[in-house]
Amino acid sequence: MSEYVIVTDSGSDLSATLAASLGVTVVPLTLQIGEESKFDGDLEPKAFYDLLRAKTVITTSAVNMDRFMEAFRPHLAAGKDLLYIGFSSGLSATYTAGRNAVEELRAEFPDRKIYAVDSLCASLGQGLLVAHAAKKRDGGASIEDVYAFLEENKLHLAHWFTVDDLFFLKRGGRVSAATAVLGTMLAIKPLMHVDNEGHLIRVSTVRGRRASIDAIFDKIAASAIAPEGQLYYICHGDCLDDAEYLAGKIRAAYPGVEVMIDYTGTVIGSHSGPGTLALFFLATER
Repeated sequence: MSEYVIVTDSGSDLSATLAASLGVTVVPLTLQIGEESKFDGDLEPKAFYDLLRAKTVITTSAVNMDRFMEAFRPHLAAGKDLLYIGFSSGLSATYTAGRNAVEELRAEFPDRKIYAVDSLCASLGQGLLVAHAAKKRDGGASIEDVYAFLEENKLHLAHWFTVDDLFFLKRGGRVSAATAVLGTMLAIKPLMHVDNEGHLIRVSTVRGRRASIDAIFDKIAASAIAPEGQLYYICHGDCLDDAEYLAGKIRAAYPGVEVMIDYTGTVIGSHSGPGTLALFFLATER
């Protein structure tokens, strides 16, 4: 069996520590802060969220094909096969650039197996899908088997989240200005997910922050596959207490499960804002 590597991009919100533990390579998207360009992950998370709270304007850019070529080529030149798992094509041009790089490199390395998967996922939903792929690889699965697993299961990766500041969603065109103003006045919080086309969709609204977190937790009982044996990922926009509250509810309901908490990354966080809280797990449907 040929050795192969798994590569993803920073739309996955995998921290450097977590990516290293999984044995995967992460290609970063970029941030523009004023005149300064930075890679996703360059800023310490708390400092980044403090910038957002100070109303600093931050824009983001996808990974281009050339940077993917630079990331992929050394692995292929070393004789390794490669599996790229990309940020949802419904949210970013990053996957398209990665897929184009794969197609270009297939001609350059005809003896190598090179696959690209549009995860249709985002943030640690994408990260959790990558983690399952890495565990399959470490268990001896071939690159073909892992590719097939991803295609068969990516639409079972549930994304449920809420935000604390509706004005970040308003800036991204997810809610109207009137909704943002009224929702803020009435403490209305959206319950959102990523749908089967990889788009960010508002599903419902809940009044109050704690109620919105409880509504996220309730999605486990409603749709999780074997919830007592799952791996759960939680990410947060610098609201660790809320993340710990959600994790505590999961551990109390399903003793012994593994729950991992980390920050929402800087690219995703620049669109969702401080106070974002998200839960990811395998479900019967998204």
